Amino acid sequence: MSEIEVQHPFAALGPERVLDAVEALGIDCDGRLLALNSFENRVYLVGRVDAAPLIAKFYRPGRYDDATILDEHHFLDELAAADLPVAAPLRDAAGRSLLEVGSDPSFRVALFPKLRGRDADLESREHLEWLGRTIARLHQVGQRQHFQARAPLAPGLRARQALLDTLAGPLLPSALQSRYSATCEALIAAIEQRFAACAGVRQLRLHGDLHRGNLLWNESGPALVDFDDCVEGPAVQDLWMLLPGDAEGRELALQALLDGYTSLRDFDHREIALIEPLQALRLISYGGWLSARDGDPAFPRAFPHARSPRFWDEHWWALEELRQGALNPSL
Repeated sequence: MSEIEVQHPFAALGPERVLDAVEALGIDCDGRLLALNSFENRVYLVGRVDAAPLIAKFYRPGRYDDATILDEHHFLDELAAADLPVAAPLRDAAGRSLLEVGSDPSFRVALFPKLRGRDADLESREHLEWLGRTIARLHQVGQRQHFQARAPLAPGLRARQALLDTLAGPLLPSALQSRYSATCEALIAAIEQRFAACAGVRQLRLHGDLHRGNLLWNESGPALVDFDDCVEGPAVQDLWMLLPGDAEGRELALQALLDGYTSLRDFDHREIALIEPLQALRLISYGGWLSARDGDPAFPRAFPHARSPRFWDEHWWALEELRQGALNPSL
């Protein structure tokens, strides 16, 4: 095995190996292969002979164990059985949805049907209400039981790990480390305080990463993709990333989402106070994610800005604005 394969298993996952792996699962490929915009895993649209193309998802080695991945698959099975617009994983003759293919290194892969759709119009009140109803239906299924292996959201722990990854990584300029660390520590304390104040909020299984990029829209309405980050947490986690940046637009969009949502499921309005902490968590996590994944050969190509001191100055300032504003305990 070459050194690059030891350090970066995905470096060994070229087009021929992808097609060989999919064909080893009994799929008759026609040679067409399109890499989709995914970095945490590797995801491909694979053409088939005389059949609709499939999505092949190669999971990042070492990130999740099998049980954690199967939590995702079982959740998708439940959602599909409830007629939610999701793509449940395909299963082989033995009923397995997660398969290991290849060797030196091997990869775990799952196949999914391709969902049709275009970008969602999140400026349309009608679409936002429709989306709110769809999320409520997802949460009705999500509240039925718990994940078996997936860790809950635990925002304080996640933010601290992300900060450690950023400080230990090669990207954050040394001149910024002290300020960055101080701002993040203050934000983490504010995040934990705000969540503690909402300790009675119900936790349920969620999509976990529901933003515009994980939505498709067709004549049947919204379709939800990429449940890789599904998690147990508060319902608002599946709402806040759909909101625009300006204050007036956020208020109008949130009201439209909740009008649709509450037509099918109750919403605990205390959760609105968690939007800013969740936003801070995502910003801190983004820095940690870029830093922890810098060794993946796809990341420097896709995120060249992450090596720029200007990016980190702007990233720190976005965090500092949250610390001074919405998450300032003295306000």
